Amino acid sequence: MEQKRLCYISRNYYNLTSAGNKAKTDNEDTLAEMGAINLGLPRTIRNSKILAFFLDLIGILRACILLQKDDILFLQYPVKKYFSFLCHVAHLKGARTVSLIHDLGSFRRKKLTIQKEINRLSNSDYIIASNEKMKGWLKEHGLQKSVGALGLFDYRSASRCSEEVTEREQVKVVYAGALSMKKNSFLIELSKTLSHWQLLVCGNKEGLQGLQNNPQITYQGFVPSEEFIKHIDADFGLVWDGNSLDGCSGEYGQYLKWNSPHKVSFYLRAGLPLIIRKEAAVAPIIEEAGAGITISSLEELDDKLANLTTEQKKEMKKQAVNLAQKLNKGSFLTKTLKEINFR
Repeated sequence: MEQKRLCYISRNYYNLTSAGNKAKTDNEDTLAEMGAINLGLPRTIRNSKILAFFLDLIGILRACILLQKDDILFLQYPVKKYFSFLCHVAHLKGARTVSLIHDLGSFRRKKLTIQKEINRLSNSDYIIASNEKMKGWLKEHGLQKSVGALGLFDYRSASRCSEEVTEREQVKVVYAGALSMKKNSFLIELSKTLSHWQLLVCGNKEGLQGLQNNPQITYQGFVPSEEFIKHIDADFGLVWDGNSLDGCSGEYGQYLKWNSPHKVSFYLRAGLPLIIRKEAAVAPIIEEAGAGITISSLEELDDKLANLTTEQKKEMKKQAVNLAQKLNKGSFLTKTLKEINFR
Protein backbone atom coordinates (compact mmCIF):
# COMPACT_ATOMS: atom_id res chain seq x y z
CA MET A 1 0.00 0.00 0.00
CA GLU A 2 3.02 2.27 0.55
CA GLN A 3 3.71 2.60 -3.19
CA LYS A 4 0.20 3.67 -4.07
CA ARG A 5 -1.49 7.00 -3.39
CA LEU A 6 -3.92 6.81 -0.49
CA CYS A 7 -6.68 9.38 -1.04
CA TYR A 8 -9.83 10.60 0.67
CA ILE A 9 -12.52 13.25 0.17
CA SER A 10 -13.13 15.75 2.96
CA ARG A 11 -16.48 17.52 3.12
CA ASN A 12 -18.60 20.06 4.93
CA TYR A 13 -19.77 19.09 8.42
CA TYR A 14 -22.72 20.75 10.17
CA ASN A 15 -20.95 20.54 13.54
CA LEU A 16 -18.40 18.45 15.37
CA THR A 17 -20.57 17.73 18.41
CA SER A 18 -22.29 14.74 16.77
CA ALA A 19 -20.49 11.43 17.22
CA GLY A 20 -20.51 10.58 13.51
CA ASN A 21 -18.95 13.86 12.42
CA LYS A 22 -16.31 13.70 15.17
CA ALA A 23 -15.34 10.15 14.16
CA LYS A 24 -15.10 11.09 10.48
CA THR A 25 -12.97 14.20 11.00
CA ASP A 26 -10.68 12.28 13.37
CA ASN A 27 -10.21 9.68 10.63
CA GLU A 28 -9.41 12.42 8.12
CA ASP A 29 -6.71 13.72 10.48
CA THR A 30 -5.25 10.22 10.78
CA LEU A 31 -5.27 9.81 6.99
CA ALA A 32 -3.48 13.15 6.57
CA GLU A 33 -0.83 12.04 9.08
CA MET A 34 -0.37 8.85 7.03
CA GLY A 35 0.35 11.00 3.99
CA ALA A 36 -3.04 10.56 2.32
CA ILE A 37 -4.21 13.20 -0.17
CA ASN A 38 -7.52 15.03 0.19
CA LEU A 39 -8.95 15.08 -3.34
CA GLY A 40 -11.97 17.11 -2.25
CA LEU A 41 -12.27 20.67 -0.97
CA PRO A 42 -10.74 21.62 2.39
CA ARG A 43 -12.93 20.61 5.35
CA THR A 44 -15.55 23.17 6.34
CA ILE A 45 -17.99 23.39 9.25
CA ARG A 46 -21.14 25.28 8.26
CA ASN A 47 -24.78 24.93 9.24
CA SER A 48 -26.36 25.79 5.89
CA LYS A 49 -27.79 22.67 4.22
CA ILE A 50 -27.87 24.32 0.79
CA LEU A 51 -24.26 25.46 1.06
CA ALA A 52 -23.22 22.05 2.37
CA PHE A 53 -24.88 20.34 -0.59
CA PHE A 54 -22.97 22.44 -3.13
CA LEU A 55 -19.65 22.23 -1.26
CA ASP A 56 -19.92 18.44 -1.02
CA LEU A 57 -20.92 18.12 -4.68
CA ILE A 58 -18.02 20.30 -5.85
CA GLY A 59 -15.62 18.33 -3.63
CA ILE A 60 -16.81 15.02 -5.08
CA LEU A 61 -16.57 16.25 -8.68
CA ARG A 62 -13.08 17.59 -7.96
CA ALA A 63 -12.07 14.21 -6.52
CA CYS A 64 -13.40 12.40 -9.61
CA ILE A 65 -11.20 14.60 -11.82
CA LEU A 66 -8.07 14.26 -9.68
CA LEU A 67 -8.32 10.51 -9.03
CA GLN A 68 -5.54 8.59 -10.81
CA LYS A 69 -4.87 5.03 -11.91
CA ASP A 70 -3.79 2.76 -9.01
CA ASP A 71 -5.00 5.22 -6.35
CA ILE A 72 -6.67 3.81 -3.22
CA LEU A 73 -9.71 5.93 -2.40
CA PHE A 74 -10.80 5.75 1.27
CA LEU A 75 -14.55 6.26 1.78
CA GLN A 76 -16.47 6.63 5.05
CA TYR A 77 -19.74 4.72 4.68
CA PRO A 78 -22.51 5.76 4.42
CA VAL A 79 -21.63 8.40 1.84
CA LYS A 80 -24.81 10.37 1.16
CA LYS A 81 -26.08 9.69 -2.36
CA TYR A 82 -22.63 9.27 -3.91
CA PHE A 83 -21.20 5.97 -2.64
CA SER A 84 -21.94 3.74 -5.64
CA PHE A 85 -21.12 6.58 -8.03
CA LEU A 86 -17.66 7.12 -6.47
CA CYS A 87 -16.90 3.38 -6.56
CA HIS A 88 -17.83 3.24 -10.28
CA VAL A 89 -15.74 6.32 -11.14
CA ALA A 90 -12.76 4.86 -9.26
CA HIS A 91 -13.02 1.62 -11.26
CA LEU A 92 -13.32 3.51 -14.56
CA LYS A 93 -10.10 5.34 -13.72
CA GLY A 94 -8.24 2.19 -12.62
CA ALA A 95 -8.36 3.09 -8.93
CA ARG A 96 -9.73 1.04 -6.02
CA THR A 97 -11.83 1.85 -2.98
CA VAL A 98 -11.61 1.03 0.73
CA SER A 99 -14.81 1.70 2.68
CA LEU A 100 -15.01 2.04 6.45
CA ILE A 101 -18.50 1.38 7.86
CA HIS A 102 -19.71 3.85 10.49
CA ASP A 103 -23.35 2.86 10.33
CA LEU A 104 -25.52 0.34 8.47
CA GLY A 105 -28.90 1.64 7.28
CA SER A 106 -30.37 -1.88 7.32
CA PHE A 107 -29.70 -2.27 11.05
CA ARG A 108 -31.19 0.41 13.21
CA ARG A 109 -32.89 2.84 10.87
CA LYS A 110 -34.16 0.13 8.48
CA LYS A 111 -33.68 2.56 5.57
CA LEU A 112 -32.45 -0.27 3.34
CA THR A 113 -33.14 -3.96 3.13
CA ILE A 114 -30.16 -6.10 4.11
CA GLN A 115 -29.77 -7.33 0.53
CA LYS A 116 -29.76 -3.77 -0.86
CA GLU A 117 -27.09 -2.76 1.63
CA ILE A 118 -24.91 -5.77 0.82
CA ASN A 119 -25.30 -4.99 -2.89
CA ARG A 120 -24.33 -1.37 -2.31
CA LEU A 121 -21.27 -2.26 -0.21
CA SER A 122 -20.22 -4.74 -2.91
CA ASN A 123 -19.35 -1.79 -5.15
CA SER A 124 -16.27 -1.24 -2.98
CA ASP A 125 -13.11 -3.33 -3.37
CA TYR A 126 -12.42 -3.67 0.34
CA ILE A 127 -14.66 -3.17 3.36
CA ILE A 128 -13.59 -2.26 6.90
CA ALA A 129 -16.35 -3.36 9.29
CA SER A 130 -16.66 -1.54 12.60
CA ASN A 131 -15.57 -4.70 14.47
CA GLU A 132 -15.22 -8.48 14.19
CA LYS A 133 -18.90 -9.14 14.98
CA MET A 134 -20.04 -6.85 12.16
CA LYS A 135 -17.49 -8.47 9.86
CA GLY A 136 -19.05 -11.86 10.59
CA TRP A 137 -22.56 -10.49 10.03
CA LEU A 138 -21.61 -9.08 6.61
CA LYS A 139 -20.08 -12.39 5.53
CA GLU A 140 -23.11 -14.35 6.78
CA HIS A 141 -25.38 -12.13 4.71
CA GLY A 142 -23.50 -12.71 1.50
CA LEU A 143 -20.83 -10.01 1.18
CA GLN A 144 -18.21 -11.53 -1.12
CA LYS A 145 -15.59 -8.76 -0.91
CA SER A 146 -12.54 -8.76 1.36
CA VAL A 147 -13.48 -7.50 4.82
CA GLY A 148 -11.35 -6.22 7.69
CA ALA A 149 -12.36 -5.02 11.17
CA LEU A 150 -11.52 -1.72 12.85
CA GLY A 151 -12.29 -2.58 16.48
CA LEU A 152 -12.78 0.87 18.05
CA PHE A 153 -13.22 4.28 16.46
CA ASP A 154 -10.26 6.50 17.28
CA TYR A 155 -10.86 9.63 19.33
CA ARG A 156 -8.53 12.61 19.02
CA SER A 157 -8.47 15.36 21.63
CA ALA A 158 -6.01 17.99 22.83
CA SER A 159 -7.34 17.51 26.38
CA ARG A 160 -5.56 15.37 28.92
CA CYS A 161 -7.53 12.89 31.01
CA SER A 162 -6.89 12.14 34.66
CA GLU A 163 -4.77 9.06 35.37
CA GLU A 164 -5.59 8.95 39.09
CA VAL A 165 -8.06 6.66 40.88
CA THR A 166 -10.22 8.58 43.37
CA GLU A 167 -10.80 6.91 46.73
CA ARG A 168 -14.51 7.08 47.68
CA GLU A 169 -17.04 5.09 49.69
CA GLN A 170 -19.16 4.11 46.71
CA VAL A 171 -18.14 3.57 43.10
CA LYS A 172 -19.32 6.38 40.81
CA VAL A 173 -20.49 5.47 37.29
CA VAL A 174 -21.21 8.06 34.58
CA TYR A 175 -23.76 7.77 31.76
CA ALA A 176 -23.52 10.45 29.07
CA GLY A 177 -25.81 10.99 26.09
CA ALA A 178 -28.92 12.59 24.65
CA LEU A 179 -31.66 11.07 26.80
CA SER A 180 -34.83 9.77 25.12
CA MET A 181 -37.51 7.16 25.76
CA LYS A 182 -36.51 5.37 22.56
CA LYS A 183 -32.83 5.00 23.38
CA ASN A 184 -32.30 4.83 27.13
CA SER A 185 -35.53 4.27 29.05
CA PHE A 186 -33.66 1.61 31.09
CA LEU A 187 -32.60 4.56 33.27
CA ILE A 188 -36.21 4.86 34.52
CA GLU A 189 -36.05 1.29 35.86
CA LEU A 190 -32.58 1.93 37.27
CA SER A 191 -33.76 5.07 39.09
CA LYS A 192 -36.27 2.91 41.03
CA THR A 193 -33.75 0.33 42.22
CA LEU A 194 -30.28 1.87 42.46
CA SER A 195 -28.92 1.81 46.03
CA HIS A 196 -25.33 0.56 46.24
CA TRP A 197 -23.40 2.67 43.73
CA GLN A 198 -23.63 6.24 42.45
CA LEU A 199 -24.75 7.21 38.98
CA LEU A 200 -23.89 10.53 37.34
CA VAL A 201 -26.09 11.24 34.31
CA CYS A 202 -24.82 13.82 31.79
CA GLY A 203 -27.78 14.60 29.57
CA ASN A 204 -31.15 16.30 29.42
CA LYS A 205 -33.26 14.79 32.21
CA GLU A 206 -36.47 16.08 30.56
CA GLY A 207 -35.93 13.59 27.72
CA LEU A 208 -36.98 10.75 30.03
CA GLN A 209 -40.41 11.15 31.63
CA GLY A 210 -40.85 8.91 34.65
CA LEU A 211 -37.38 9.16 36.21
CA GLN A 212 -37.62 8.71 39.99
CA ASN A 213 -35.74 10.99 42.33
CA ASN A 214 -32.98 8.89 43.86
CA PRO A 215 -30.21 10.16 46.17
CA GLN A 216 -27.77 7.84 44.37
CA ILE A 217 -28.34 9.59 41.03
CA THR A 218 -27.01 13.05 40.09
CA TYR A 219 -28.12 14.81 36.90
CA GLN A 220 -25.63 17.21 35.40
CA GLY A 221 -27.03 18.19 32.00
CA PHE A 222 -24.94 18.41 28.84
CA VAL A 223 -21.16 18.54 29.36
CA PRO A 224 -18.95 19.61 26.41
CA SER A 225 -16.69 16.76 25.32
CA GLU A 226 -13.38 18.49 26.08
CA GLU A 227 -14.58 19.42 29.58
CA PHE A 228 -15.76 15.85 30.11
CA ILE A 229 -12.37 14.43 29.10
CA LYS A 230 -10.44 16.80 31.38
CA HIS A 231 -12.65 16.96 34.45
CA ILE A 232 -15.18 14.12 34.69
CA ASP A 233 -15.26 12.80 38.26
CA ALA A 234 -16.22 9.14 37.91
CA ASP A 235 -14.75 5.64 38.11
CA PHE A 236 -16.49 3.98 35.15
CA GLY A 237 -18.40 4.89 31.99
CA LEU A 238 -21.64 2.97 31.36
CA VAL A 239 -22.42 1.77 27.83
CA TRP A 240 -26.04 0.56 27.79
CA ASP A 241 -29.05 1.26 25.58
CA GLY A 242 -32.66 0.12 25.42
CA ASN A 243 -35.50 -0.27 27.89
CA SER A 244 -34.34 -3.15 30.10
CA LEU A 245 -31.80 -3.76 32.87
CA ASP A 246 -31.35 -7.29 31.48
CA GLY A 247 -29.31 -7.25 28.31
CA CYS A 248 -29.84 -4.46 25.82
CA SER A 249 -33.34 -4.61 24.40
CA GLY A 250 -35.09 -2.59 21.70
CA GLU A 251 -33.49 -1.67 18.38
CA TYR A 252 -30.89 0.62 19.98
CA GLY A 253 -29.96 -2.00 22.55
CA GLN A 254 -29.73 -4.76 19.94
CA TYR A 255 -27.49 -2.56 17.78
CA LEU A 256 -24.79 -2.82 20.47
CA LYS A 257 -24.36 -6.46 19.39
CA TRP A 258 -23.01 -5.28 16.02
CA ASN A 259 -21.66 -1.73 16.16
CA SER A 260 -18.72 0.06 17.79
CA PRO A 261 -20.35 2.95 19.69
CA HIS A 262 -18.48 6.23 19.59
CA LYS A 263 -19.43 6.55 23.27
CA VAL A 264 -17.03 3.68 24.06
CA SER A 265 -14.14 5.64 22.56
CA PHE A 266 -15.31 8.85 24.27
CA TYR A 267 -15.32 7.26 27.74
CA LEU A 268 -11.96 5.60 27.17
CA ARG A 269 -10.48 8.87 25.89
CA ALA A 270 -11.58 10.40 29.22
CA GLY A 271 -9.58 7.65 30.97
CA LEU A 272 -12.70 5.81 32.16
CA PRO A 273 -12.85 2.01 32.30
CA LEU A 274 -16.14 0.68 30.90
CA ILE A 275 -19.18 -1.16 32.16
CA ILE A 276 -20.65 -2.78 29.06
CA ARG A 277 -22.98 -5.54 28.04
CA LYS A 278 -21.18 -8.88 27.73
CA GLU A 279 -22.85 -9.51 24.36
CA ALA A 280 -21.76 -6.14 22.91
CA ALA A 281 -19.58 -6.32 19.80
CA VAL A 282 -16.69 -4.42 21.45
CA ALA A 283 -16.86 -6.34 24.78
CA PRO A 284 -14.05 -8.76 23.74
CA ILE A 285 -11.74 -5.78 23.09
CA ILE A 286 -12.47 -4.36 26.55
CA GLU A 287 -12.04 -7.77 28.22
CA GLU A 288 -8.78 -8.47 26.41
CA ALA A 289 -7.39 -5.05 27.36
CA GLY A 290 -8.57 -5.39 30.98
CA ALA A 291 -10.18 -1.96 30.66
CA GLY A 292 -13.55 -2.57 32.28
CA ILE A 293 -16.33 -4.89 33.40
CA THR A 294 -18.69 -6.89 31.17
CA ILE A 295 -22.13 -7.89 32.48
CA SER A 296 -25.33 -9.46 31.13
CA SER A 297 -27.62 -7.47 33.42
CA LEU A 298 -27.31 -4.22 35.37
CA GLU A 299 -28.63 -6.18 38.34
CA GLU A 300 -25.21 -7.91 38.46
CA LEU A 301 -23.47 -4.60 39.02
CA ASP A 302 -23.98 -4.31 42.80
CA ASP A 303 -21.94 -7.46 43.46
CA LYS A 304 -19.36 -6.72 40.76
CA LEU A 305 -18.60 -3.24 42.07
CA ALA A 306 -18.78 -4.19 45.77
CA ASN A 307 -16.10 -6.88 45.27
CA LEU A 308 -13.65 -4.70 43.33
CA THR A 309 -10.33 -4.15 45.08
CA THR A 310 -8.40 -0.88 44.89
CA GLU A 311 -5.70 -2.69 42.90
CA GLN A 312 -8.24 -3.94 40.36
CA LYS A 313 -9.62 -0.42 39.94
CA LYS A 314 -6.12 0.96 39.45
CA GLU A 315 -5.30 -1.68 36.84
CA MET A 316 -8.52 -1.04 34.88
CA LYS A 317 -7.81 2.69 35.00
CA LYS A 318 -4.28 2.11 33.74
CA GLN A 319 -5.52 0.01 30.82
CA ALA A 320 -8.23 2.56 29.95
CA VAL A 321 -5.57 5.29 29.83
CA ASN A 322 -3.39 3.04 27.62
CA LEU A 323 -6.30 2.69 25.18
CA ALA A 324 -6.93 6.46 25.39
CA GLN A 325 -3.39 7.09 24.15
CA LYS A 326 -3.88 4.73 21.21
CA LEU A 327 -7.23 6.32 20.31
CA ASN A 328 -5.65 9.77 20.43
CA LYS A 329 -3.01 8.80 17.87
CA GLY A 330 -5.41 7.19 15.41
CA SER A 331 -3.84 3.79 16.08
CA PHE A 332 -6.88 1.65 15.23
CA LEU A 333 -7.39 3.11 11.76
CA THR A 334 -3.66 3.26 11.02
CA LYS A 335 -3.18 -0.42 11.94
CA THR A 336 -6.23 -1.53 9.93
CA LEU A 337 -5.15 0.33 6.79
CA LYS A 338 -1.58 -0.98 7.03
CA GLU A 339 -2.91 -4.55 7.13
CA ILE A 340 -4.64 -4.19 3.76
CA ASN A 341 -2.62 -5.86 1.03
CA PHE A 342 -3.35 -4.34 -2.38
CA ARG A 343 -1.16 -5.91 -5.00
